[in-house]
Amino acid sequence: MKLYQSLGPNPRVVLMYLAEAGLTVDRQFVDIMAAENRRPDFRAKSPLGHTPLLELDDGRCLAESIAICEYLDETRAAHALLGEAAEERARTRMLVRMIDQLVVVPMTAGFRGAEGLAMFGSRLLCLPDAAADLKRLAADGLAQIDGIVGAGPWVAGARFSLADILLYSFVEFGGAVGQPLDPALAHLAAWRGRVAARPSANPQQGIGDS
Repeated sequence: MKLYQSLGPNPRVVLMYLAEAGLTVDRQFVDIMAAENRRPDFRAKSPLGHTPLLELDDGRCLAESIAICEYLDETRAAHALLGEAAEERARTRMLVRMIDQLVVVPMTAGFRGAEGLAMFGSRLLCLPDAAADLKRLAADGLAQIDGIVGAGPWVAGARFSLADILLYSFVEFGGAVGQPLDPALAHLAAWRGRVAARPSANPQQGIGDS
């Protein structure tokens, strides 16, 4: 297998997952700033030009960070970060979807309509007039997740999971693009510190490998 990675929060999700699961996969860096992900050879593997992308041994490809992590968790990691039992895996997927809908979608749309408009405006539908409201939605989503995290220590309670990886990757992304975590969200602030202390949280982990 080969993982095509790049800069950005979604590739970071998979890199953190690999580090937490103790998995090694051949990797190739895709320079999205140079539009390598929009070249015909890459679009043949990933029609939307998305990274990360996992190319399987038989040449078939999987895009989307959560799908890649779930595939690896089910085939190579013995449910390390989804959960051992069916109920645990369902709960992890529930939390991942909540984070995706409440935080990831509005945060990325808000970024593309504001700070990222010059990069994305010519090739994606961006909503600059709605950017401020989308950011407010993401902030409200984080406040709702703060209530779910509670005393933690992790999003799913006692076990660190894929939900923590997704949330942390986008909390850090938000902090870098003008959507910082509100320090008044005390549960999330404490949770963020716990995740940041894990070796997998190193933002340079594997970025330049090829």
